[in-house]
Amino acid sequence: MSNYKNRSFRERLLFALHGLAHSLRNEASLRTQAVCAAAALLALLALRPAPVWWALVLLASAAVLAAELLNTAIEHLADELHPQMSSAIRAVKDCAAAAVLVAALGALGVAGALAVHLLAAHGLVPP
Repeated sequence: MSNYKNRSFRERLLFALHGLAHSLRNEASLRTQAVCAAAALLALLALRPAPVWWALVLLASAAVLAAELLNTAIEHLADELHPQMSSAIRAVKDCAAAAVLVAALGALGVAGALAVHLLAAHGLVPP
């Protein structure tokens, strides 16, 4: 049985924070996505949209970061279990990367919708 099972919430939280810190140190893609999420937060602070837009932007940003973390975990696990080249492992990694792409495109869609909403609110585009 794993030493990670049935630990206290605090211990499990520390495991998660360790994983996040490790990934931020070692994964350029996650750092890029984290910078984009921080920029989105700054944009929200500057633009002060309605609460629903805060929820949508933060949820989309969290989805991208979560997808990137899962992609990292899958890549590391695949490399550990099957270090030699394999078409099946390549397909697994490609699918995990595609999940990040889909999440990022969804986040861009939310950003675009917010931009159109704000422009329409100022009469710069038709509603």
